[in-house]
Amino acid sequence: MTYSASQIAFVSALQSAAAAGEISDLCNAKELIKVANTVGKACIPLWVRRNESLKAGRGLWNIKPLLDGEIVERTTTPAPAPAPAATPAPAVKSAPTIPTAPSAPVSTEFTNTTLVPSKMDTYVPWGHHTDVETILKSGHFAPIFVTGLSGNGKTTMIEQACARLKREFYRVNITAQTDEDDLLGGFRLIDGNTVWCDGPVIRAMKAGGVLLLDEIDLGGHLMMCLQPVLEGKGVYVKKINEWVQPAAGFTILATANTKGQGDDTGKFSGTGMMNEAMLDRFHFTMEQPYATASTERKILLKNMSKWNMDIAKDGDNYQFADMLTKWADTIRQTFLQGGCSEIITTRRLERIVEAFAIFGDRMKAIKMSVARFDEETQSDFTRLYEKIDVNVSIPEETTTTGPLNVENNECPY
Repeated sequence: MTYSASQIAFVSALQSAAAAGEISDLCNAKELIKVANTVGKACIPLWVRRNESLKAGRGLWNIKPLLDGEIVERTTTPAPAPAPAATPAPAVKSAPTIPTAPSAPVSTEFTNTTLVPSKMDTYVPWGHHTDVETILKSGHFAPIFVTGLSGNGKTTMIEQACARLKREFYRVNITAQTDEDDLLGGFRLIDGNTVWCDGPVIRAMKAGGVLLLDEIDLGGHLMMCLQPVLEGKGVYVKKINEWVQPAAGFTILATANTKGQGDDTGKFSGTGMMNEAMLDRFHFTMEQPYATASTERKILLKNMSKWNMDIAKDGDNYQFADMLTKWADTIRQTFLQGGCSEIITTRRLERIVEAFAIFGDRMKAIKMSVARFDEETQSDFTRLYEKIDVNVSIPEETTTTGPLNVENNECPY
């Protein structure tokens, strides 16, 4: 058989793996994928999968002919022998060919992708950032539960700590449907073959990465498969009969808007009571408030710089950032005292700056960003800002084009 360069590379990798005792003559899909990964392939080469002579059963291949260097052809039903010709011509023997069609664009491994986050130009370290970095640097397995109201930078803090330390970051967003198959892995149908794919938890364990369970309080009992993982021990993946031990450096962080005890405010729909046994496996809890006004001003100024806005200290934009932080802080204090039911997050302040960069109108940026609230809250928030920023005013809305002659409180229409 004549092999192409890529086929020779795969066969050589098989022979090396066999010599090292990593595989035998009879291989399953996972073993072949592992070998394929060593030569830059995401899955079992198509020419192997289509070769019926190598198939030994469902998900099994007999690779002994490849290890021995024998010629292996794809078996087909023999065609009827042609009728003898009166004057037979000399037979011309054509070279055997093997299928080389490209495989489907499905990857079972991360390829040509870096899982180390990029550094954000607008990020300002504050709060627990230094503590998170210290724990990650220590190499200790120390699961951390980070809780706090929405939009105050919990996830960004963890992501940027990984970016600064050049650590691989595996973020998994939890939902009520998240289960063992999503977390540890499962069988997937790829090119007509059932192939095992590791889940993000297993990938992070094997790579010694940082696993983030984002919005963990949205999950339920289907996540209890993580109990041994949260203990820093190995986990038995029963579907493939494999014991996975965490590599050095692996650790877990989780974020939540509640402390795992449910939500009485009704603002965080879907959160529920977390299992106490799971909560107790987190070594530390960090409660994240909103940033101080000075820190938040730095964040907004960095966002303004990102949008090519002048941020000179005596300039209008600097003053705008300063007034936004005062406005947001006043609303938050009122919220904590029960005076209002909504809050302005750091994330929303960043969106206000973005709207201002687009439209150049402070009040328009404010109104567009609070439009998601009910009308009374919108009015209260915009009028509060008007009191802080004397340079803006809310135009009075008119609903008629002329005077109405209304007597005795009668309806004019």
